[in-house]
Parts: sequence; C-alpha cells; structure tokens
Amino acid sequence: MAITTCVFDAYGTLFDVAAAARQAAAEPGQDALRDKWPELANHWRLKQLQYTWLRAVADAHADFWDVTQDGLDWALEATGLQGDPALRQRLLDLYWELQAYPEVPAMLKALKDGGMQTAILSNGSPPMLEGAVRSAGIGGVLDDILSVESVGVFKPHARVYDLVCDRFGCERSNVLFVSSNGWDAAGASGYGFVTAWVNRAGEPMDRLPWTPAHVLSDLTSIPELAGV
Repeated sequence: MAITTCVFDAYGTLFDVAAAARQAAAEPGQDALRDKWPELANHWRLKQLQYTWLRAVADAHADFWDVTQDGLDWALEATGLQGDPALRQRLLDLYWELQAYPEVPAMLKALKDGGMQTAILSNGSPPMLEGAVRSAGIGGVLDDILSVESVGVFKPHARVYDLVCDRFGCERSNVLFVSSNGWDAAGASGYGFVTAWVNRAGEPMDRLPWTPAHVLSDLTSIPELAGV
C-alpha cells in the first residue's frame, strides 16, 4: 500500500541530542566540560533511554523531563562533573533548544509539498517537544506532535505506535516511521509500519526479532522513500 503518513522520532532523529553538551562546552568558563562533552553527551543519552525501558517494563512511568534530568545527573557523576549546579542548569536549558539536523527543514517541506501527512511520535513530553519544534522552526511542516504522555508508557510499547493510526485514520502499512534508534525502528517494524533507521553513527544492527526496511545515513532520501 502507498505511504500516506511520515512519522518521525524526535530526539536523535530530527533533533541533535548532543547539541546541548556541545554548545555548553563552547561557552566561556566551561573549561572542565570542554574535553569531556562527547563522553557526557553519550552517557546522558544512553541513560535517558535505559531509564525509559526500565520504567516501561516496571510499569513506573514518569514524565520524560524527569527521566532526562536523571540521565544527566548520572552522566555528570560518571564524568566527574557533578557538584556544579550552574552547569547542570545550563545543560538542561539548552535541551529545550536542541538544533535540528541540517537536512530536516527541507526534507519535511518536500514531504508536505508532496501531499504527505507528517508528525512526530516521541517519548518526549508535549512541552519539551513543542519547545524543540519551535526552536527549530519546523512547526509549519508538521501536522501533529504525538507524545507517549497520552498513553503513559514509553516506546516501543504498541500503545505508543497505536497513536499514529488513531490520529490519522490510516493503515499501519501506510506509515513510514523514521527513527535514529535501531530498537525503535525494529519495534515499529514488528508493529507493522514501514520503517527507516537513520544510522548516523554506522552502528551494527540490533539483534532483535525485527529489522527496519531501510537503513540510511541521514534523512535526505526520506521523500524518495515516501514516494514524493
């Protein structure tokens, strides 16, 4: 069946999750962070994801902003940067203003010009996602921003993916779902979406029962995959 709806994970897919640490490290007075920001960013993202999985299987859901702060606190301690409240606050403030990857605005515009329905489907809470979309200036090329907060469980639970067809009235096979997380793309494949994994880092394929239909290095070719 033809693709009618293109849905994107947010963090790491449309928005560069390393941007907060990278930008903070470039600011005056951040000498301690300057050499450690890549390690901090990696720890922060990994713990953020791990905590969503643990909370999902333990039925202990929390707002993604709480999970993001918990992940940062672990990362700061792991890199020896704990005990600096100003640095912690600066990193959290910057997370609300994450930069979109360079190809994102033109890619989304091409989809909309081609008649596609477009949306974000994310673990992020609505205020976080709205802040990132506003900062990136891409609200005009998105039909909706779907958050797990409406179902109270994190991805890759099927209730999250249900949000897409409930919102757009489409079949699963009409959806092209795009994520930079291999596990997310795999989970969406098992659910029945056509999937694209944006593997920017060239990582190995996750050993899961399902695999994404497409593996890409960036988002440039998404309109072609969608048939526009």
